[in-house]
Amino acid sequence: MTDQRYSRQTMLPGFGYEGQQRLGAASVLIVGVGGLGSPVALYLTGAGVGSLTLLDPDTVSLSNLQRQVLYTTPETGMPKVEVAAERLRALNPTIKVEPLCARFSPENMHGLVAAHDLVIDCTDNFATRRLIDDACRSAGKPWIFGAIGELAGQIALINGPRHRSLRDLYEDLDALAEAPRTTLGVIGAVPGVIGSMQAMLAVKVLSGMDATLDGKLFSIDCTTFETNIIDF
Repeated sequence: MTDQRYSRQTMLPGFGYEGQQRLGAASVLIVGVGGLGSPVALYLTGAGVGSLTLLDPDTVSLSNLQRQVLYTTPETGMPKVEVAAERLRALNPTIKVEPLCARFSPENMHGLVAAHDLVIDCTDNFATRRLIDDACRSAGKPWIFGAIGELAGQIALINGPRHRSLRDLYEDLDALAEAPRTTLGVIGAVPGVIGSMQAMLAVKVLSGMDATLDGKLFSIDCTTFETNIIDF
């Protein structure tokens, strides 16, 4: 059954059974299971990442459903992580899914990061990203940055083999983290694009493929579909 479940990726040259075994032994912390976290969680579950921890303090709302594809209208008001965990277990009962209805905070960040091989940022604010960056640098763990707004998005691998930090990308990180939060509009498919790319990058990192975007920021403008990659 397991061989059949993953057959379309184990047949790939450069991935194979060895790559699948590495995925099955890996643990990932997904911080935020909203617009970005939904496709990240779905694709990593389908790919067979052995253990996923879902961290999010929020409940499902109607305004989420335009872009947060893990949820449905009858689940409005329910904790996102509980709904997401049930859906993911139904998709792939062979993996471990742990829901945590909490924020990523100074009190829990070091323990959470230490317990996982990779952290994926699916948040919407620089205050949390700064905490992720600090905790991952302290633990020597890589993490995948993701950001969206309106019709654009970005991803990068942070603290990978080149040991680049978020502060290398944003010299004004402290100011960004302390600035008041603003709510931006977004077309629902944009987080689908960026979240799917975060999941692809995670599969590459965890399975032992090359660490693409290590210390590099990928950007896409979905108005024109123009892309750009810069080193930082």
